[in-house]
Amino acid sequence: MSKKWRYTLFGFLSVLFIAFCFVGWWVYRFNDELSSAHKSKEESRFGKFEEKAEEKPPEWEGSERVNILLMGGDERGLREDETARSDSMLVASIDPKLKTIHLFSVLRDTYVDIPGYKNNRANSALQLGGPNLSMLTIGNMLGLDIQYYVYVDFQGFIKLVDAIGGVDFYVEKDMHWSDSADEHKYDINLKKGFQHLDGDKALQYARFRHDRLSDFTRTGRQRELLKAIADKMQSGWNLVKLPDILGKVTPYIETNMSSGDILKLSRLGYKSHQAGSVQAPPNELLADEKVGGSSVLAIKDKEALKAFVQLTLDKDTSVTAATPSPTPSSSPSGSAGGE
Repeated sequence: MSKKWRYTLFGFLSVLFIAFCFVGWWVYRFNDELSSAHKSKEESRFGKFEEKAEEKPPEWEGSERVNILLMGGDERGLREDETARSDSMLVASIDPKLKTIHLFSVLRDTYVDIPGYKNNRANSALQLGGPNLSMLTIGNMLGLDIQYYVYVDFQGFIKLVDAIGGVDFYVEKDMHWSDSADEHKYDINLKKGFQHLDGDKALQYARFRHDRLSDFTRTGRQRELLKAIADKMQSGWNLVKLPDILGKVTPYIETNMSSGDILKLSRLGYKSHQAGSVQAPPNELLADEKVGGSSVLAIKDKEALKAFVQLTLDKDTSVTAATPSPTPSSSPSGSAGGE
């Protein structure tokens, strides 16, 4: 072998070795950061809650549908022994066979049965019994087995969006809200238009609900923003930076997923596409009621809600959106000659 080719081969093997070292380091860092999101009972903000057998979530075997409850909590003003309510709730339902993801925004004021407690707003389950009770409560309401949860507070959301470099997003109207209760730390001040949202502005957009339809429009905005964040996280450079991104976010996150679970779900999520995004319960199944002088959202028909969820899971709106509408010449009436 000539000296030239020996040098070429040596250079190639050197690059290959460095690549393997980088991948090994990346996997090590990735697993190390993932494991810190699964807090011990002593470290967890939910450590005070008793683990009850009847609330234990089902195990995911890997081939069946997997459901994940995403919760955002407002921990402002909490005492050390207090737990926040889930200010925002979203269920991500993934079908490993069809590679589809459906998102369900759960209205926090929905009046539901909380196992072991009186009926209450859906967001109070976290405060009463922790994440396992929240998964059981929301799962019962939707007719789904929820295997996993992810909880993040305000600061965790800000850190995540900043770590991926923010998102380019269209804000559909001016949004303003001022609150002196937290010394204006989380005031909302956004202008209408397409713009770059850093973590603070993204949180403002996700939190805003001071309009006519309040939480109804907010949940829709949150689903769209979450999709934009997920798309940005899947960009090439952010995949390379993922261990660093996780390192900045995991102190603010809690989950019952192991690092192995997260790796499997990450691979599955990367191969899947969003097939639907809806509010649950839908408006037609809601009724305004007064309980103890406070307004709540009652479910008109609990079985109809579960049927609605299953019907949603059977649809793929991305396929529908990609299918062109028939032209007059290709429609049945057009082929018959029309008038």
